[in-house]
Amino acid sequence: MRTIAQSILFFWAALAWAASPGAQFSPTNIFAPASTPANTIFGLSMFVLAVTGAIFVVVFSLLVYATVKFRKRAGDEGREPAQVYGSKQVELAWTVIPVLIVVVLFLAAARVIASIQNAEPPAGAIHVTVIGHQYWWEYRYPDFNVVTANELHVPVSDPAHPTPTFLTLLSADTDHSFWVPRLAGKTDLIPNHPNHTWIDPHETGLFLGQCSQYCGVQHAMMLLRVYVQTRPEFDRWLAQQRQPAAVNAAASDGQRIFESTACVNCHTVNGTVAKGKFGPDLTHLMSRDTIASGAVLNTHQNLRAWIQDPDTLKPGCLMPAMGLNDRQVDAVTAYMETLR
Repeated sequence: MRTIAQSILFFWAALAWAASPGAQFSPTNIFAPASTPANTIFGLSMFVLAVTGAIFVVVFSLLVYATVKFRKRAGDEGREPAQVYGSKQVELAWTVIPVLIVVVLFLAAARVIASIQNAEPPAGAIHVTVIGHQYWWEYRYPDFNVVTANELHVPVSDPAHPTPTFLTLLSADTDHSFWVPRLAGKTDLIPNHPNHTWIDPHETGLFLGQCSQYCGVQHAMMLLRVYVQTRPEFDRWLAQQRQPAAVNAAASDGQRIFESTACVNCHTVNGTVAKGKFGPDLTHLMSRDTIASGAVLNTHQNLRAWIQDPDTLKPGCLMPAMGLNDRQVDAVTAYMETLR
């Protein structure tokens, strides 16, 4: 009985938290959908919760009834209760009813999955190729010739004139999983197996998520940030991202050091000799709010520490320390801060 009581308390506590103002404003709250796929999944979740809640109430009520009705009473010693050796009606009931419940839940889930997976991109839809790396995200906008990392920018979708964003999901190494709870369900990124999902945010703002498939030692720090902007803001961001890297004579020493190390083998800076594809594109690094896939804010101190020794901020990441001295680190940091 104690275990049952604890389960009931946990159930109601979870519902109370989901309905609380704090949960409603949580950036990863599945009970506050802000996109059509997430809203569809939310509706399915509520339906499943209602069905399982009804089952819980019925089973618990029968358990309480049986406990009270057939509890041991005075004078029962030595007397064996009536024995029932089979009932076709009861056996049919506890076989047919669960089968029907499972069929209903299966059909409801299949309908939601089909509605999300079979959606066709309308005219004006944004297409983004998402590539999961250990341990960061690469975003390519093929229609706009834009490549960025870790922070996905999309336009808000007006329900009257939908402009959804369709995502092609690829993996560069191992399994990853793209999940922004308020925008869509989890979708895996599997090597050599392209996958797809889509979002159509109905409100502007920052939506958070992360890789939800264990992919290595820094899986927990492979974070997602989705910036939903008005269409004019999104167009301005695209125009800025299409520009080549700014040339700043004051940071020429840092650029020279950057281009003379192995940094250019992993990173791209448009307009320079850096053409690497293994690490994030750095052309507009300072336009991002965070570094290290959302692990830390993009501040001078954090950027310098990241360049000097990435393991201090993200232990186990695949970016090596280049062994630069303090003057070289300062110079490279100053150069990075010109990449806007």
